[in-house]
Amino acid sequence: MTEEVKTPTNFIRQIIDADLAAGKNNGKVATRFPPEPNGYLHIGHAKSICLNFGIALDYHGSCNLRFDDTNPHKENLEFVESIKKDVEWLGFTWTALYYASDYFDRLYQFAIDLIKQGKAYVDDLNAEEIRQYRGTLTEAGKNSPYRDRSVEENLDLFQRMQAGEFEDGSRVLRAKIDMASPNINLRDPTIYRIRRGAVHHQTGTEWSIYPMYDYTHCISDALEGITHSLCTLEFEDHRPLYDWFLDQLDVPCHPQQIEFSRLNLEYTVMSKRKLTELVSEGHVDGWDDPRMPTIAGMRRRGYTPASLREFARRIGITKADNTVEMGVLEDCIREDLNESAPRRMAVLNPLKVVLSNYPEGRSEQLSAPNHPQKPELGERELSFSRELYIDETDFMEDPPKGFKRLVPGGEVRLRNAYVIRCDEVIKDGHGKVIELRCSYDADTLGKNPEGRKVKGVIHWVEAGHAIEAEVRLYDRLFSVASPDKGGDYRDLLNPESLRSLSICYLEPALAEAEPGQQFQFEREGYFCLDEMHVHGQKPVYNRTVTLRDTWGRAEQKG
Repeated sequence: MTEEVKTPTNFIRQIIDADLAAGKNNGKVATRFPPEPNGYLHIGHAKSICLNFGIALDYHGSCNLRFDDTNPHKENLEFVESIKKDVEWLGFTWTALYYASDYFDRLYQFAIDLIKQGKAYVDDLNAEEIRQYRGTLTEAGKNSPYRDRSVEENLDLFQRMQAGEFEDGSRVLRAKIDMASPNINLRDPTIYRIRRGAVHHQTGTEWSIYPMYDYTHCISDALEGITHSLCTLEFEDHRPLYDWFLDQLDVPCHPQQIEFSRLNLEYTVMSKRKLTELVSEGHVDGWDDPRMPTIAGMRRRGYTPASLREFARRIGITKADNTVEMGVLEDCIREDLNESAPRRMAVLNPLKVVLSNYPEGRSEQLSAPNHPQKPELGERELSFSRELYIDETDFMEDPPKGFKRLVPGGEVRLRNAYVIRCDEVIKDGHGKVIELRCSYDADTLGKNPEGRKVKGVIHWVEAGHAIEAEVRLYDRLFSVASPDKGGDYRDLLNPESLRSLSICYLEPALAEAEPGQQFQFEREGYFCLDEMHVHGQKPVYNRTVTLRDTWGRAEQKG
């Protein structure tokens, strides 16, 4: 993934190309990424980030980061800062940083303008009554009994709403459009609701009323001079309302809303409500749990910005809803790390090996490439002595046919070292193998033994200088591809999504690793040092992805 890849066209870029050819917007392209700071961003947001910022870059335009912070009960500065970090980590820089709350004064004045035009009114119906009056998809709604209040009364009530005179839920400000519209979004939508005493992370307690998303978003776009307002398909039915507000108000421009399909990814959920439940109910260890589809979780797991950008490029931008296979995402990180990750040896299930014919007290330094296909990355030293660790899965007393690793009386090559032969198996009182006594062939360093062929190659670490570490084997969060379909999604959580191995041994070169740094543990997969690691403490390595798609093979068998 180091080669420059041409960005494929899509229907949004075709619209922009046509607009530029027609001279619209004075040849300007301006986009924005407008998350609500009520949770951490996930991989679906990464798709939108790559789209909005990518278009701005490719068309030499601008892209703002704007926080849709109109719901103080669910938003906070932790989420604001996490979003900034995620956007920057993905490799993008915003042209300007805004908050919807920056526009609260102007939004309030625009609401007054609508009231003065007779296009907004204060409604005393409660939430349930408003739902009943709104009608259904097949039944027209009916007018609120408060719809025909005078302009003067509406202005007075609206100002008193902001002054904090009324209880939450007792009144709302609604647009006056058409209660018989076939589009339910146009049946007098709510513009403002009361939130007395709420503490907003930007405005404090200045406001007792807060604007709704549909009202705020389009005006914010217009005030920022956005040319193409890109959003997901669930807002397609809201577009007439987006346009209606802008048509009624004296705003600088009228952006064009364009919808595209949201990301649906196998073996996970994308609903922010469900992700919040997973965190609050303790099913995962926070928003940055490496099993989560959040950008923070994926970063902690070892995903790279390049792999997520490549994933966004591969899945493309379409109008049609579809579900992307998890294997597509995993292939992106495998390909990236295969190119960039240094190789190291780590024994995850240690079994001690004593080389009985290796001189006691002797130690030597062997060399191994950091990357077998990239000699420019150099080599590292491997300590070798009489006592080693191999993985217990690389030894079997009664092996099946085709087993090419260590067996009693058999030989294997230690990667980048010597050929060894198993001479004796030591067991504990329960019959468990706890140690192997082996002999090594001193003439096999860097060359094959004479007169015999050794097929198996296994990894190892030297016992005296090995680093003890915890290794966390992360897997897919859900055990089925579509946890959203039917029943409680929490019942489908994968009980094997995390296996923690508390005593693993790593080669000494990993002592220099930095938090977040990725490696290929040879024959095991790709791992990274947990970004929460503090030097001097026992290191924790997170598995990013296996070397091969074991789920894909299992699904084919099934």
